[in-house]
Amino acid sequence: MKTTKDIFSLHGKVIIITGGAGFLGLSYAEALGKMGAHVVVWDAKDEQGMRQAQQVLLKKKVKADVESVDITDEKSVRHAVRAIIKKYTKIDVLINNAAMNPAVGSADSASQFAPYEKYPIDLWEKELRVNLTGTMICTKSVATYMIKQRSGSIINIGSDVSVVAHDHRVYNDPSEKRFKSVAYSTTKSALLGFTRQWAARLGMYNVRINTFSPTGVQTPAQDKAFVKRYGDMTMFGRMATPQDYVGAIAFLSSDASEFMTGQNLVVDGGKTAW
Repeated sequence: MKTTKDIFSLHGKVIIITGGAGFLGLSYAEALGKMGAHVVVWDAKDEQGMRQAQQVLLKKKVKADVESVDITDEKSVRHAVRAIIKKYTKIDVLINNAAMNPAVGSADSASQFAPYEKYPIDLWEKELRVNLTGTMICTKSVATYMIKQRSGSIINIGSDVSVVAHDHRVYNDPSEKRFKSVAYSTTKSALLGFTRQWAARLGMYNVRINTFSPTGVQTPAQDKAFVKRYGDMTMFGRMATPQDYVGAIAFLSSDASEFMTGQNLVVDGGKTAW
């Protein structure tokens, strides 16, 4: 019989993190790597960006396989999956973390925070392709091997806006009117149905798939007024930090969650429970 320590262990597990070179992706990679997992970081960044991500992890004393992968290109994803199987012979966990979600106030966010009646359709389609189609491509490719293994965990990164509408007032001051991307909220809500349907497909093979839904994370680039407004929306009176989420990610990656599938784990400081 496994001990409690055994079921929470990640030692030797092979874990893919899409969007792994981003702010939260790197925090997940660091935490899981320090728990003994073989971490594989995928991201759409160029070669220089991927080298920088690898250096960040090495400074944290985490060795990780780092590869530039376009998750919307099925051929590219299949090739990357086969390379992992060739090296490690298995894939234990897939974390579908990649998504278009630019920081408030960044150059990339200008169109994504537009009023919905003015939202560009080409941007809508691009977000759906990255946030949903990319997740489908990665899940298809990895599930093929997990079915053969008769084991594995797939974690879809959702959002608190997968269960509630976002309060746009948090983004606005008297001089600005911004609205959380309608495509982002739509795709994160869609992940819940995606998760349930895949859970129904994979359960017979002892493969589980769940959604993890966090709320906003504070970053150094955010202005103090925004951080205060957002923090006031949670019961703890603050925004989240990456450290607030690594425990949930580790739980869903480990055997401690082996009887959990098709579910949505919301960790949002009580924001959606008001």
